[in-house]
Amino acid sequence: MVDEITPGVSFELGLVETKTTNNGGHSPEFWAERLTEKIVGYSEDNEPHVKEQAKAFRDVIYKVCLIYIKNAIKSYQSTLKQDLVKSGENELAKIIK
Repeated sequence: MVDEITPGVSFELGLVETKTTNNGGHSPEFWAERLTEKIVGYSEDNEPHVKEQAKAFRDVIYKVCLIYIKNAIKSYQSTLKQDLVKSGENELAKIIK
């Protein structure tokens, strides 16, 4: 028997944004900014002290996201290098290093 995961729920696509780059992927800073936008939002109509607190919180969240994204990239690179060395591709491992 198969259960419906979301019975009786319909989904809408919503707003779709596209951002492109030249000669490579997006930077960790780009992804940290996108992640921060999803986590923290505030209205420009808020009282000034509330807006300032929200901006300060957003800045902290951005820095934390950036640290973790950069660490994830380093971790992936280490794993990739080890996989290449294990498979005898030492020259490719050196290029990634």
